[in-house]
Amino acid sequence: MTADRARWSGNGTAGNRLFGAKNAEPAREEAEPADSGAARPSRGVGESLYARLREGLPSADPRAGVLEAVRERVHRLVISELGPVFYGSQFDQDELRARVERIVQAALRAEKTTMSALEAAGVARSVTDDVLGYGPIEPLLQDPSISEIMVNGPDRVYIERSGKILPTKVSFLDEAHLRHVTGRIVAEVGRHIDESSPMVDARLADGSRVNAVYPPLAVGGPFLTIRKFAAEPFSLDDLVGFATVTPQVAQLLQACVQGRANILVSGGASTGKTTMLNVLSSFIPSDERIVTIEDAKELQLRQRHILSLESRPPNTEGKGEVTIRDLLRNALRMRPDRIIIGECRSGEAFDMLQAMNTGHDGSLTTVHANSPRDALARVETMTLMAGFDLPVRAVREQISSALDLVVHLARLRDGTRRVTHVTEVGHMEGDTVLLQDVFVFDYRSGASSAHPAGPGRLVATGLRPRLTDRLADRGVQVNPAIFEPETGEVERPRPHQPPQRGWRP
Repeated sequence: MTADRARWSGNGTAGNRLFGAKNAEPAREEAEPADSGAARPSRGVGESLYARLREGLPSADPRAGVLEAVRERVHRLVISELGPVFYGSQFDQDELRARVERIVQAALRAEKTTMSALEAAGVARSVTDDVLGYGPIEPLLQDPSISEIMVNGPDRVYIERSGKILPTKVSFLDEAHLRHVTGRIVAEVGRHIDESSPMVDARLADGSRVNAVYPPLAVGGPFLTIRKFAAEPFSLDDLVGFATVTPQVAQLLQACVQGRANILVSGGASTGKTTMLNVLSSFIPSDERIVTIEDAKELQLRQRHILSLESRPPNTEGKGEVTIRDLLRNALRMRPDRIIIGECRSGEAFDMLQAMNTGHDGSLTTVHANSPRDALARVETMTLMAGFDLPVRAVREQISSALDLVVHLARLRDGTRRVTHVTEVGHMEGDTVLLQDVFVFDYRSGASSAHPAGPGRLVATGLRPRLTDRLADRGVQVNPAIFEPETGEVERPRPHQPPQRGWRP
């Protein structure tokens, strides 16, 4: 198992807490107390960046303070001399690295501090990596146990580890340093950010999601948020090991994807929707043509016949925007077998339903919602946002005909992410779309020897979905035993859900 995947598996990494694996070690304490969320006082110019990065760590080297002062001076010199070059396109990375190294070597030769050849090489290497990498947050990006990095200005950096948000002592030299790092990140994917275009969505080379906001929108900013993803995508077996799903649910989901069922993945923010979409996509046969549509490319599909489309924001003149809906319309002309939309947020929901109803079975997408019922209500609302004056009943008929299954995820109070509902979308009854829960999360179920990841677990309701008959017609068999409640398990009515199974917004 690679280091990137380690945070989702054993040894007390983030995945254990996020996905419910047992024996997770407690999160490591960061360098600040938990109540230090208030803005820290401004740092002095003379205080070393490298000292701040290593603050609180004992050093056996008596010359550490001297070398850190040298690193600080050389770092500021490189930034001052090459600042504009970082944003230009006249240098490739190799040429830029060579130029930075020449400036660093010249600065070291001009230094009056006596250093050995080994010390000078160490200073040069650290400054070069900091300038050409992502600055102070580079160690955080390399840490596989960190799932999110939140920069709330030059002096306040927080991380998410094991589902908990923790402060760090990492900080930038000043606002210009933070702008430099942010600009490099977004420039690598052809995006631009400044006061005239103060918001941007981008991604790192490994697929990690990046959002940046500049002043004047970001008061006290700039703000930078990085959602990290594992370099090696998770498998369904991984999610079973994390207790995100049960083996029975895993079997049903695999059969639904292979049998070309249309699946909607719903959930709140940071509940694992993209991870689930990645896992579901892995079961698409390799001989099918797949078109993925996203704001910023995050999906990591392993099939060979994949066409990835990415939306484009407007330029500084407000022109050139390409929306998800534009890409979806174009994708219908690309002869896709499957269409995967990273997330439906607006009128593209209408075109997605049309695609599902006109021969593109097996399509997948995600939506933000608090329950399967809310997910359908949101799809209805977004369909009406497409600009067509459609009767509500017609929209619901499209939803009932297009969608087959809703997989809902939630993030529990302890930071774990679990599938809480696997719900079949049924036919219309009057003006109501009927929903049938196949698996639900029982919050009142405690831990046991059979279910050590408790409290709470995903249980079968005892209802067999009609969808399995269609899957059988397509040659995909589902063992009916997976829908049987476990021995001694009694189905209890959930107080938060009305007896009527139909969905009525």
